[in-house]
Amino acid sequence: MQSKLTLSIEKEVIEQAKEFSRRQHKSLSKLVENYLRQITHPAPPAEEITPLVAELSGLVTPERAGRRKEEYADYLVEKHK
Repeated sequence: MQSKLTLSIEKEVIEQAKEFSRRQHKSLSKLVENYLRQITHPAPPAEEITPLVAELSGLVTPERAGRRKEEYADYLVEKHK
């Protein structure tokens, strides 16, 4: 059900908002409604990291990764001699 709402907003802000709504191809009323809906119904929190992913995170340090890269390069050189 639609209802009317009267707001007091500075004229400059209204003009900027009207211009923004034109660029978005949406009515100013719809933009305000969507904004109010967003702040009154926040998005659900991001999914938590599972224990397995948390356990695996950080296993390979940058130093270790660099060493593995060098080892692999050495392996390829030996392989293709």
